[in-house]
Amino acid sequence: MKNFLGWFDQRTGSKKLLHEALFENVPGGARWRYAWGSTLVFCFAVQVVTGLFLWMAYSPGAQTAWESVYYIQHEMWGGWFLRGLHHYTAQAMTVLLVFHLLQVVIDGAYKAPREINFWTGVVLLLLVLALSLTGYLLPWDQKGYWATRVATSILSITPVLGPALQRLVVGGSDYGHQTLTRFFALHAGVIPGGIIAFIVAHIYLFRRHGLTPKEPRRKPDSAFWPDQVFRDAVVCLAVLCVILFFIWRTHGAELDAPADPSAPFSAARPEWYFLFLFQLLKYFPGGTEIWGAMVVPGVLLLVLIGMPFLGQKPAGHKFNLGFLGALFAGVVVLTVLAVNEDNHNPDYLAAVQDAKHDAERVIELAQSPDGIPTTGAVSLLRNDPLTQGPKIFAKNCASCHRYDGGDGLGGTPKGAIAGSDLKGYASRAWLAGLLDPTKIDGPHYFGGTKLKSSKMVDFVKKDVAGFSADQKTQLAGVLAALSAEGGLRAQADLDRRDAAVIDQGRKSFGGIGCADCHQFHSTDPDATAPNLTGYGSHEWLVAFISNPAHPRFYGQDNDRMPLFGVTHQLSDQEIGLVADWLRGEWYVPASGKAGD
Repeated sequence: MKNFLGWFDQRTGSKKLLHEALFENVPGGARWRYAWGSTLVFCFAVQVVTGLFLWMAYSPGAQTAWESVYYIQHEMWGGWFLRGLHHYTAQAMTVLLVFHLLQVVIDGAYKAPREINFWTGVVLLLLVLALSLTGYLLPWDQKGYWATRVATSILSITPVLGPALQRLVVGGSDYGHQTLTRFFALHAGVIPGGIIAFIVAHIYLFRRHGLTPKEPRRKPDSAFWPDQVFRDAVVCLAVLCVILFFIWRTHGAELDAPADPSAPFSAARPEWYFLFLFQLLKYFPGGTEIWGAMVVPGVLLLVLIGMPFLGQKPAGHKFNLGFLGALFAGVVVLTVLAVNEDNHNPDYLAAVQDAKHDAERVIELAQSPDGIPTTGAVSLLRNDPLTQGPKIFAKNCASCHRYDGGDGLGGTPKGAIAGSDLKGYASRAWLAGLLDPTKIDGPHYFGGTKLKSSKMVDFVKKDVAGFSADQKTQLAGVLAALSAEGGLRAQADLDRRDAAVIDQGRKSFGGIGCADCHQFHSTDPDATAPNLTGYGSHEWLVAFISNPAHPRFYGQDNDRMPLFGVTHQLSDQEIGLVADWLRGEWYVPASGKAGD
């Protein structure tokens, strides 16, 4: 081994390099605040290593990015930890850069002859922020996609070159595959390469000029090894422990639903360290955004760059300290204001809950036996009745109908109900309420429609109200038979158990007066009410929503219900989704149960 080390040193000069690195003079002795620079190098090294391993499983495509991040987060062994380590180390770098900048300015380590070293540090700060900004898009989820759209749209307000710059960054006129691949190239290649180059320059200049001790010196000079190395190692370990805590608490980095340009995302916000700029832009509405987005930040950056010249005199150094203190105080205040406004914004809070629900739901769908389709993960939510059904209902149906008293999304629609409450539609309980003399003409059923004065209501309030015990038993069988027509998943076990009751109910349909108006597994050209064969099934409900004025249903007696399919107000897919949602037909994990 000794011979090998001697051979290696003879050809590389490793002993001399190691000696110069470890035994560098530390004026005034080792200090804890000198460790910030080492922690930044440590964090960047962690970023590079974790980034390379993530790269091995990541696929930068608009139809593969989210899917590959899902694989890393939920299927790859240790992937959630690896991704969390990369995510939180990136955030730690931003905080450590601030501490390092404060330490440099307080100690006066930006003054001549260290101006260029200070400027390389400022460039590194900007590159790290750019690294975070480009990495935000790479999961290709809703949060990153919409936040990036907002961030890159700021480029368009640049005088003269704005639109061209935005097209250059976006990769065209719209956000898509080209945007993602460009951001990935920047994040994984261009920006890290720039950071490495400037770190080398920064360290070279630092070694050339040495440490700048805070005067007066209270301790004698010492070597970098072992005291300062020990302090650097302890601080790096402390930073790592904080990062590990956040990874453990959140089980890695979050992953929202796949990016969907057709589904606006009101919960989009930049990362917390960009919230101050997000808040600042609110104070420059209309055509004044350029002041908040470019002019004010640009002036502040110029002052930061000019600090070495301003700080040549004691008064200038005090100004720099005051400026930096005011700058960070302003950042903190703006960030707190942004968080506080969001916490008191009911629309934003509702959007966050919706986003959380969608994120959890898409993971369930991706983990289903069918997995992620070849059309990409975005189609999981687009084709999910549980996700899309309430949205379609709230937009198109809630002006007349209710779902459990609301609009299907948990909100309360304006105006009086003009149709039935469809929660539990076609179930035995819902049908039992429909044929209850005390409920049929109430707001839950026909109370808000012209059917309130129909033969059906008269039949229920007069004839059904006077049913004998035997007729009530037959009616219960008829209700079971009608409800069984839909094949509702929620009561499948009940229908199997009551097969004999259902069969008898079909036979009793005409015996209690229902066949006077309705068809039910028979042909009656004189029937005046909806055909109940297949009632509540997917096919029946889709046909009814598409055209309730069809002779098969209400015909000319249709009361204001739009012909959604005939007028193309809703697509066939949308009608199918809302029908399946009303029927409780959606995927649930093996431990759950869909329906009511």
